Amino acid sequence: MAGTYARTTEVLVLGGGPAGYMAAIRLGQLGKKVLLVERRDLGGECLNRGCIPSKALIHASRLYAQLTQEGPEIGVTADHVRFDMARTQRWKTEVVAKERQGVQTLLKAAGVTVLQGEARFTGPRSAQFTAPDGGSERIDFTAALIATGAVPVTLPGFETDGQRVINAWDLLGLDHLPKSLIVLGGGVSGCELGQFMARVGVAVTIVELMPQLLPGLDADLARELTRALERSGVSVRTGTRALRLDRSGSSLTLDVESPQGPQPLSAEMLFVTIGKRPESRDLGLAEAGVTADPKTGFIGVDAQQRTNLPNIYAAGDVARLPMLAHKAYREGIVAAEAIAGRPTRYDFQAMPSVVFTTPELATVGLTAAEAAARGYPAAREVRFSYAALGRAHASHALDGWVKIVGDDATGLLLGAHAAGEGAGDYIAEVAHALEMGSSVRDIAQTIHPHPTFSEALSEAALLWLNEPMHVSRRTVVHAPR
Repeated sequence: MAGTYARTTEVLVLGGGPAGYMAAIRLGQLGKKVLLVERRDLGGECLNRGCIPSKALIHASRLYAQLTQEGPEIGVTADHVRFDMARTQRWKTEVVAKERQGVQTLLKAAGVTVLQGEARFTGPRSAQFTAPDGGSERIDFTAALIATGAVPVTLPGFETDGQRVINAWDLLGLDHLPKSLIVLGGGVSGCELGQFMARVGVAVTIVELMPQLLPGLDADLARELTRALERSGVSVRTGTRALRLDRSGSSLTLDVESPQGPQPLSAEMLFVTIGKRPESRDLGLAEAGVTADPKTGFIGVDAQQRTNLPNIYAAGDVARLPMLAHKAYREGIVAAEAIAGRPTRYDFQAMPSVVFTTPELATVGLTAAEAAARGYPAAREVRFSYAALGRAHASHALDGWVKIVGDDATGLLLGAHAAGEGAGDYIAEVAHALEMGSSVRDIAQTIHPHPTFSEALSEAALLWLNEPMHVSRRTVVHAPR
């Protein structure tokens, strides 16, 4: 599209990830003329370089591990099982391509015009679009939504090169497996992809600065995962600071300072995953008059996702924490409805979160410590073990538990935290219960299908009430609620 053009639209959406494409579809449903600009691929990081491709690789590695490790124990054997990274990558790419085509189809059905390239604000109601071939056009808009997502953070001295020092985007595109890997960062991505690599035969060491893996998550969940990783051969180094990286040898050498003192670690590859920052640079925010936090890069928004300008909105990773796709979905819809003049707001009681490791980890609501700090001095928690769950025995998935947090004074449900098979699916039930202001007894009295992992929720609720059915009754009996 060489040359210079101009066009007008009601709504300009910058970014085709979860927040952007959901907003564009909703705006189309509401009768708005929408122009969406995406610099890379529709679906954003989640679909192309995050959620979907990582879960595809994790699924393949779990199948491999089940055949080689779990299968013989339960009577399933197979000869000459091997993990073909190149073939798995081809399958993963097919999955991503189908999903991306689905997003494109939905946008087209909603009447959204999609342009590939970059857009930069030139004023509060105008932007300059540049196509990959250098062609450009001026875009005049009534309202705009910034949904440009986030990008990986780098550390001085640990810059990625895409070959031996890699980020998550690089790792998800590898067509071969290194013999050894150091993971710098024990957050969600480090744990999920570190375990994926260990499952298929890579020697993995995870280095985390904080005292536990998954900083900020329930400590019991972090301990459960740490034990599982160490049982599978992963070396977990928490409370450990990376000092310097030597790239000169055939292997990389990472010097660290651990509780035991300084130590060199060597591996074929280093996977740097220390977080992400909002992609709010080079958008022309100053020209538009939009304010962003100079330290964090987040674009401040209100309950309708408006920035400091009434006609420019922001949603997803660029707007606020947490950086979760399902949070971005909701923000995108809120922004779209606000732009269309509908009564709407970003307001929730519970934001669920899932870590797709083995065991799977899921959390929503408050921990007991958080509840006490929020003004619930009578907050109390109990744990129900998968060892007392029929489905867990039948599925050879005994490593797991559910923890219910409730207020002893009122019986109000405050949160739930789970480790084990199926946790990421049934945690949505707790999110709904929290939104509805449910009691722990409400969970206990909800009939759960048998045999399922979701039964662990009702069993944990019964245990919290001291009315357990499948574990022994505790000594202390509390008043009925």
